[in-house]
Amino acid sequence: MKKKALDYHSLPYPGKISVISSKPTFNQEQLSLAYSPGVAEPCLKIFKNVNDIYKYTSKGNLVAVISNGTAVLGLGNIGAEASKPVMEGKAVLFKIFADIDVFDIEINISDVDNFVKIVKSLEPTFGGINLEDIKAPECFIIEKKLKQILKIPVMHDDQHGTAIISGAALINALEIQNKNINKIKMIISGAGSAAISCAKIYISLGVLKENIIMFDSKGVIDYKRNDLDSIKYEFITNRNVKNLREAINGSDVFIGLSKGNIIDIDMLKSMNNNPIIFAMANPDPEIDYNLALKARNDIIIATGRSDFPNQVNNVLGFPYIFRGALDVRAVSINEEMKIAAVHAIAKLAKRPVPEYVNLAYNTKNIYFGKNYIIPKPIDHRLLINVSLAVAKQAVESNIAKNIISDWDQYKYELSNKTQKSNIYINNIAKNHKNKFKKIIFTNASNYKILKAVEIIKDDKIGDPVLLGDMHTIINIINEYKLKIKYDSIIDINDKQIKKLIKHNFIDNELEDYNLYSNLMLKLNLADTAILYFDNVNNINNYFDNNKNISKIYNNHFVVTKCILTKKGPFFITNIKSESNDNIIEVIELINKYINNFVSDIKTLLISNNFNYAQNNNIKCKFDNIYDNILSNMLFEYKFNDDINSIISINDNNYSSKISQFLINIEKYNVLGPTILQPLNPIQTININSSVEDIIQTAIISNINLS
Repeated sequence: MKKKALDYHSLPYPGKISVISSKPTFNQEQLSLAYSPGVAEPCLKIFKNVNDIYKYTSKGNLVAVISNGTAVLGLGNIGAEASKPVMEGKAVLFKIFADIDVFDIEINISDVDNFVKIVKSLEPTFGGINLEDIKAPECFIIEKKLKQILKIPVMHDDQHGTAIISGAALINALEIQNKNINKIKMIISGAGSAAISCAKIYISLGVLKENIIMFDSKGVIDYKRNDLDSIKYEFITNRNVKNLREAINGSDVFIGLSKGNIIDIDMLKSMNNNPIIFAMANPDPEIDYNLALKARNDIIIATGRSDFPNQVNNVLGFPYIFRGALDVRAVSINEEMKIAAVHAIAKLAKRPVPEYVNLAYNTKNIYFGKNYIIPKPIDHRLLINVSLAVAKQAVESNIAKNIISDWDQYKYELSNKTQKSNIYINNIAKNHKNKFKKIIFTNASNYKILKAVEIIKDDKIGDPVLLGDMHTIINIINEYKLKIKYDSIIDINDKQIKKLIKHNFIDNELEDYNLYSNLMLKLNLADTAILYFDNVNNINNYFDNNKNISKIYNNHFVVTKCILTKKGPFFITNIKSESNDNIIEVIELINKYINNFVSDIKTLLISNNFNYAQNNNIKCKFDNIYDNILSNMLFEYKFNDDINSIISINDNNYSSKISQFLINIEKYNVLGPTILQPLNPIQTININSSVEDIIQTAIISNINLS
């Protein structure tokens, strides 16, 4: 491990961060704009109006991570130079989790006033200040002074980060253990910056100060002590306890921010029923995780370690708190914003967990309970939920200079920053918000569909109807503790359903779930459907050769496929038609659908038939049609960069080849095929579709073509 860590930091280049240009610098003109003489223009604008610095520079997205190296992780006072790898690591976390740029600054000064003076002088450069690894009590004084004199957000993460995340964990643990926050007895082992901040935020959440007993390295903090500074003095207890063993007896919550292995089995057993233990000392918790679980099965335990459930990790908070504060240009990070972050994190843990999180932790379904009281660090929804809550609270607190009026638009912008995001899908979600269509999921008797449905319902994407074997669906729901109500299930074996199908002229395919769904749409029993196929290759054949489907829609449908490439969505459609008039009608339908993804449609019309490809009626009708006659040598054709739609007429062979060609080149997601018909498009998924694919498909199901 030691060699790996050293190699990681030294190879192929020393360090973990670098600076890259956000503007093109490929020619002389661009270089002259980036520096002299072009740079003079924004300088003059900022000189006239200092607030224009946010318009013409990166200040609004730039945070300083500042330390003097006096209290680094578990290493202690190792100095400014030795703290730099940690500060660079913090910069990396800011960038990957919240897309915030960072300069790390290590200051070789321990004097409080000089430290404050240097940081104050940096205010013109940065949009926010993250103080890091500064020892107590100096860290309290430094942060307090800087907050008084700076007009940008300042936060000492070692104090407030742990407090915010553990505060969220405490809210949820108390709910699970059925304990009232106003009545619990709490023991806090440790009286450093994190412990003091934790105590303050717990009190803000409802813990009574008189119910807290705090310990430092010298023992209980009580009225008998005459060596306490003003910060510790705030937490003296009047209870007559001599040591930690006495104090923990009959308590409900233990908060550990001290050192490892100070709690033994007897002490743990002396706590009240359903105790809560946050053993956050690193690398060794105050009590071993497995030992604690073995001693009591009614316990909830959290640690600071990633190899156990319920890791109290500051990365759940600081990137998103600063993201929200920067976006509204808050002049500080106040207590209300921190409490807003606490509640946002706590609420997120109660929602269905995305499948990519489950896969990352090699489990089928993580759910709210004793082993999951706070979100996992890789949950990209933290960016949206926490940043939004913090930004809103800053505006409500009247400390924001950039007032956001359209919070839906802000949420949309945040969602585009997440690593699991697709801007085109997000745009559809935004434009079709609150449509909440009734969506039939065919053959819903499998985990991936049901997991997606849980999230679709929670995110208010749609109103799912589950078509399948009721017994199987209920078993899966119960096995994985999915939050899905049984009343959304339509049992495929129900006699009334089979009678309905038989009554409507379909009698040979009673086991065809997709046929059921299409008929239900025809009878206006739902708004749209997501059809399921075991084999992706069967999809086109199903619609090409299924007489019952043709009968339902009177042949008024066309199948299209969307490939999400780096440049944007690319649509491929094959039209089966006998007349030019029908082609025009179908192209209008296709364009209407594509317009939900992109505004500027450029279509390449392909046909072996010269009359179709050169038809002036078609070309005059649409200003986005380009004609071309392809030979069988598909790869001789060089795709025009502007083209984002290909329509082949009466030749599915070409569209299939082009589709496969693009998929192989781009390695990007494929949506559909989608069945376009005059009302609502019908989406398809297949056995290879992931949970995220199914959710995206549900989002685009809200598109209405009527």
